[in-house]
Formats: sequence, structure tokens, C-alpha cells
Amino acid sequence: MATAPHTGPGAVTPPGTPPATLVISSRNYSSWSLRGWLLVRLAGLACDVRRVESTDAVARAELLLQTASIRIPWLEHEGLVIWDVLAIAEYLHERFPAAQMMPGDRAARARCRAISGEMHAGFNALRASLPVNLHAFRPNFPIWSGVRADISRIEEIWRECLAEWGGPYLFGARLSVADAMYAPVCTRFATYDVTLDRVCEAYKAAILALPDMRDWTDEAKQEPDEVSELEVEVEF
Repeated sequence: MATAPHTGPGAVTPPGTPPATLVISSRNYSSWSLRGWLLVRLAGLACDVRRVESTDAVARAELLLQTASIRIPWLEHEGLVIWDVLAIAEYLHERFPAAQMMPGDRAARARCRAISGEMHAGFNALRASLPVNLHAFRPNFPIWSGVRADISRIEEIWRECLAEWGGPYLFGARLSVADAMYAPVCTRFATYDVTLDRVCEAYKAAILALPDMRDWTDEAKQEPDEVSELEVEVEF
């Protein structure tokens, strides 16, 4: 399923350049697809979006955390194919430096990479127990101890960055790669009605209010596909 090309508000793609293609899976369930799309938007890269149906074997296995690696989304640009969202982020940062996807300060840039890598590699209890589902709202959902540990660490990361760099985003007034990496967590916290402290709740609200996040959510709610294993319900 293809959609119209997207061009971010700070687009830096030269006029006449053939559009890139971003291949995603479900907008409703795929946190990795959301990250990839936000990274392309941050870069200002004109991009056609092609969706692989959730019935596709690879896409379904990735959504259900049944694969050792994540190959969707991938970006096709200037004859290259780049998969893995951190690889996409580094490629776009290098290719479009004017977009300032990483902080300019060396210490901030190092922290941005560190917390982005932590999100990329960790928080497995959160991923397994609170799957992304933009269609749903699950108040009073049980949060077990392993998930609470992940939530506490995420709150710690957010509080430290917001205190050091002043917000409203993790590294100040500009969105960065790190915000794209943590954006799906904000949707998880909203779906499962996770209670956060005042600072973290304000950051979550700021991310969810972004026009790009609203656009993605609106399109996700139009998707008819349902993956029954991810439609978790509260059981007592």
C-alpha cells in the first residue's frame, strides 16, 4: 500500500531529486516503522512510503518479536538499501547534516547516541507486555515488576535529559534522533494509561502532540488489519 510522498517542514532534499522509498509494516502495531518514518521526517527527505501487509511472514514475525533481527523498516535512497533504525538514523544524519538530527554539542551528541542505543537494544519486558497498539486504550492494565523497572529507567532517562538540556524535547528546543526513538514509548504509555510523574507526562504529551505523530496516528486508525496476538486484554 503506497501513500503520497512526505516532505518535512525543514525539507533539505534538492529539487528534482528522485524520492526515496521507506518500506514499513503496520502503522498501528510497529514501533520500528514509526521510528523510521519519524527519522525520515526529521531529515526532511522527500519519501514515498510503501507498506508491507501484516500478513507478510517477515513483517508478522517482527511484530510478534519472533525474529532475531528487525529488517522493516528499510530505506531505499540513491541506490542504497539501509535497514535497522539506528543505521537509518546515522545515514540520514551524515547525508543531511543541515537537518541537525543530532545535537551540535559533543557531550549532548554522545548522550543522544547512548540513550538511543539503550532504547534500540533494551526494555524487552516493556516491548513484550505493552505492545504498541494505536487503536486501543487499556486503562487499569496490569503492569508487572519487570515492566515497571523498564518504565522507571525510561523516566530516569527523560528526567535527566529534560533537566540538563531544558526541554521541551530530550535535547532542548529541537527534536533529535532520541525523540524519534522514544516516541513509540509515549504511545505505549498512552495506550496502557501508565502513570508518570509531572515532568515525564509533559514530555509524553509534547511528543504525542507533534503534527507528525498526529498524522501517523490518524493513518494508523484507518488500517483495517488486526493482529489478534497483539490485541491483549486485561485478565483478572
